[in-house]
Amino acid sequence: MLLSFFIIYCHNIFIVDINQLEVLVTVARERSFSRAAEVLGRTQPAISQAVSRLERSVGEVLFDRTSKDGTLTYAGEVLLEHATAILGMRAAAVNSIREIRGLSSGRVTFSANEHTVFSLIPLIERFRNKHPEIKIEVQRGVASRIPKQITAREVELGVVSFQPNDPTLVSVPLRRDELALVVPPSHPLAGRRSVAIRELATESFIAHNAPSPYRQKVIEAFDENGTMLNIAIELPSLEAIKRMVAAGAGIALLPRLTVESEVELGRLAAVRVKDLKLERRLNMIYRRSATLSHAARAFVELASDETSRAANRRRDAENR
Repeated sequence: MLLSFFIIYCHNIFIVDINQLEVLVTVARERSFSRAAEVLGRTQPAISQAVSRLERSVGEVLFDRTSKDGTLTYAGEVLLEHATAILGMRAAAVNSIREIRGLSSGRVTFSANEHTVFSLIPLIERFRNKHPEIKIEVQRGVASRIPKQITAREVELGVVSFQPNDPTLVSVPLRRDELALVVPPSHPLAGRRSVAIRELATESFIAHNAPSPYRQKVIEAFDENGTMLNIAIELPSLEAIKRMVAAGAGIALLPRLTVESEVELGRLAAVRVKDLKLERRLNMIYRRSATLSHAARAFVELASDETSRAANRRRDAENR
């Protein structure tokens, strides 16, 4: 069956096959016509023909033919944004219809970055114990783009370490996190409960190479304390940083949530930095006007209950 939708542009109506949009999104994501063909189970000529038909339909060139990595033209980038939203709406519609029919299967889709995904792990474990038939899909997202993924209906839920300035989104608090100084167990600081920034002047740091407001705050804190922050190694992932620290290549400032497992196992030691108190509140977000799937709604309720119980435990501990 041919699935189509209409684009009204400059008083012209273009009829576009939704399968062509799927080809567009896949080529753009894989940055390769051949890899897109493998993902979609089609031949490369069929992929090229689908793109050509789509270009004729909209009257614009969508891919830079001088590039070999599936680079989009400006028109292609504009259409990609709408195509992604349309495919997300289709997936949501299909999933909702399946649930309405009373099927005993479903899924929850998330977007989270390398840091915030750690807050989902215990929740996913509890949710799967209660609902083993529900599939969990977590996409790796860029923090600044996760709210846009939610509003574009690419995923139902997102986890971010800030409060989105968007009235169309609802935020559900999950937990707080803070930066911790992470050192190998054999390091002289490993047995300390806390250290001052000035004590770190001779240390070599391993840092994430992605710019962030928190990295800038760390640099400013070291400057205020008259201490140079010696970043000797920069790496693209938290996992790589943790491994380098464990190997004794340096020390690092990482979100405590991301190193809890290694600290419990004795592979790393976490130390508080007295002059550096950077806390972040992790939030689960979703569209305010969304009709969440039954599975997503159940996950949000579980997360809210867990947050309430954690808050009660903290109050009880403070009152003792």
